[in-house]
Amino acid sequence: MNDLDSLIYEKTGLTTEAAMRMDNTNIYEQIGEAAFWQLSRNFYDLVFNDEEQWFRNIFKASDKQQAIRNQVEFFIQRMGGPPLYSERKGHPALIARHLSFNMNEKAAERWISHMRKALDTTDTIPPEIKEMIFDYCRHTAWFLSIGVRMRRGQQGVRA
Repeated sequence: MNDLDSLIYEKTGLTTEAAMRMDNTNIYEQIGEAAFWQLSRNFYDLVFNDEEQWFRNIFKASDKQQAIRNQVEFFIQRMGGPPLYSERKGHPALIARHLSFNMNEKAAERWISHMRKALDTTDTIPPEIKEMIFDYCRHTAWFLSIGVRMRRGQQGVRA
């Protein structure tokens, strides 16, 4: 286990293998494109209406509809569908694409909380698939938070 994996495990209790168990099934085939649109709309409604100004400020330079589209296309591609995201935007390069965002621990926890609520309110996704998606998202949120801070050389993150 490398340092980043160890730090993510400390925050989530998830190994990379456990977080990526969704790779053993084609979620896209099971739930279809419409479910990803519903999930992402639910998520960004929460994000853009968050009661905390500091959290909304993370997304102030983002267009909500574009953010939804980016997430939908990324999820579709990552979860077994066509490579829509890469065809339009290139390699996902998640850490590089998130360097300009406030990726502190508080923001990661809030993002995860909104994703949990979005999944809970997306009725087109079966519970067992929701849990796989949530584990992946929780792991990825910490991957981004820790990875961005490591890349920036911020204190409090072991490199």
